[in-house]
Amino acid sequence: MMRCVKWLPLVVVAVLAFSPAAQATGLATCDSGPEEGWQDQSVLQERLEAEGWEVRRIKVDGGCYEVYAKNAEGERVEAYFHPVTLEPVPVEDEDEG
Repeated sequence: MMRCVKWLPLVVVAVLAFSPAAQATGLATCDSGPEEGWQDQSVLQERLEAEGWEVRRIKVDGGCYEVYAKNAEGERVEAYFHPVTLEPVPVEDEDEG
């Protein structure tokens, strides 16, 4: 029994290290609820492309959709959107953390 207890802290650290929350950048977070209520990423991509964006990648980060793209002005951007409303989410400055 003591051998199992000795490894427990390592197991807990491993689980936390690989959880989605641990892998978020922390630049934005969304209280987005269960993924069943989220709009599909393709809806966001179509909306952004209609606005002149060139979307390179959309992924989930911090419960938000994180978008890597070139905006209508041709600038490279990393933007966050709420997955339920698809509204832009303000980001925290990396230097403020």
